[in-house]
Amino acid sequence: MNLTPIPEILSPLLPAGDSAHIRAKGVAVTRGSRRVLHDVSVTVSARSRIAVVGENGRGKTTLLHVLAGLIPPDEGTVHRAGTIGLARQELAARDGETVGTLTSAALAAPLAALTALHEATLAMTAGDPAADDRYAVALEAATRLDAWDAERRIDVALDAIGACPDRNRCLATLSVGQRYRVRLACLLAARHDVLLLDEPTNHLDAGGLDFLTRQLRQHAGGLVVVSHDRALLRDVADRFCDLDPSRDGTPRLYAGGYDAWQHALRRERERWEQDYEQQQAEHRRLADAVSAARDRLSTGWRPDKGTGKHQRQSRAPGVVQALNRQQDALAVHRIDVPQPPPTLHWPDPVARPGAPQLRAHGVTVNGRLAGPIDLTLDGSDRLLVTGSNGAGKSTLLAVLAGALHPTDGRLWTASDTRIALITQETTEHDLALTASQVYARHVGRLVVHAGLRDADTVGLGALGLLDTDAMGTPVGRMSQGQRRRLDLALALAERPGLILLDEPTNHLSSALIDELTNAIRETRAAVVVASHDRQMLRDLADWPRLEIGRRAERYTNRASSLEARGGAVPR
Repeated sequence: MNLTPIPEILSPLLPAGDSAHIRAKGVAVTRGSRRVLHDVSVTVSARSRIAVVGENGRGKTTLLHVLAGLIPPDEGTVHRAGTIGLARQELAARDGETVGTLTSAALAAPLAALTALHEATLAMTAGDPAADDRYAVALEAATRLDAWDAERRIDVALDAIGACPDRNRCLATLSVGQRYRVRLACLLAARHDVLLLDEPTNHLDAGGLDFLTRQLRQHAGGLVVVSHDRALLRDVADRFCDLDPSRDGTPRLYAGGYDAWQHALRRERERWEQDYEQQQAEHRRLADAVSAARDRLSTGWRPDKGTGKHQRQSRAPGVVQALNRQQDALAVHRIDVPQPPPTLHWPDPVARPGAPQLRAHGVTVNGRLAGPIDLTLDGSDRLLVTGSNGAGKSTLLAVLAGALHPTDGRLWTASDTRIALITQETTEHDLALTASQVYARHVGRLVVHAGLRDADTVGLGALGLLDTDAMGTPVGRMSQGQRRRLDLALALAERPGLILLDEPTNHLSSALIDELTNAIRETRAAVVVASHDRQMLRDLADWPRLEIGRRAERYTNRASSLEARGGAVPR
């Protein structure tokens, strides 16, 4: 097994074409006392389109690095053939490295193939009898890499995803996102046998996402992608390696596209929940039978007063035998179906459908939100807020939540309106407190300061966002995905009548995003969503839309009163 670390741009392995592969069998990786990966087996062929999915912290990035050879597994084997291109989530900027450092690395294999072809051509001209074979091999390699067009492909990719084209620009002077785009462009142009991509949609705009999708669909080699971007997964993946908890604790590999994966997950979850409940119900029945038999032994078998002692003695053995039988049945009953992971349960809002919630009139925020913006939100209303980065989507949601005062205009909210805002990034909490403690403290504040009754709040366990282990985990040890789940739970604790979601898909797994999407479509609360997530925009395409950034707009949820200053009607 080759465990030599590979550079991010170019693998030292030789091109293998249709024979390229990565075969991982029984892979396990342990970090400290935590088993990150367990019994993972996956084969990446020259035509594979595999998505690695799961919650944050499940080992997706670790698996990608094991496949690439950056991390040796503690157990299992990995065999590789062919060139491998790896895109990590971040790219460090080392001293002296430039954009040209990355482009030169991407061009190394094509240039080497052209050099070999040129040398073989000269040898043939000189009459070298072995030159024919050398020429054939060199020509095949150059053709496979399309080496003559390599530099143009890099230029096209740099332009398409908005990456810096200046070869002399130092990487250290670029932002994280800019460095990522340069490296991604080089990978897409390099024609590796296998591409391993970790969250490749990060830092890309709509045009870059479209270009990435087309390139991955046209890629002639194998592909393994780690991503929470459901639109990308739908468009490019036909197999799914799911690292989330399963019934037997091992990862699952699903054939078919995104919908087939989701359908299989739902069926497995239904069977899992049904078997778990049946087993728990049978255990409760047996425990009740033991309790009832024990009660009969102590009281039930005694005859009325005046009855002969021999009658009591003759009935006692039968009651004891019945108790023993029930105890034996309980002892042999096995609990071998683990508790299924929780699923999201959206609480019913206090607000009534159609009840006035919020009015905004002529709202603007200098330097952050152009306007004026007018909008009306009542119970059960829906609004999708779109616009380019920096247009003011997050600012608008902060104004609606009352967290930011508008420079101009006014905001009215009903006295009984409960508004919850989910921001783009996870909230800072006391890292030493467990999730349950953070939640209990939050509910206590709602009761004391907001005048809520205990009956108006929701228990953390009832929301189905965190399992028992996660609820007892200190915040400092929770993954980003778990912290994001906690933030969502805190927002739902008071049964809000109006919930504002700013990029709600950040740091959430595909499965939870689908649950969240279904929940916000069905809830009786008013919902406002600001998002760039392509799949969420597709799923919510029938919602009224407010696009910020083109001109001052006026919005209301009622179609008959939609209007816009300047003549533009929000889509």
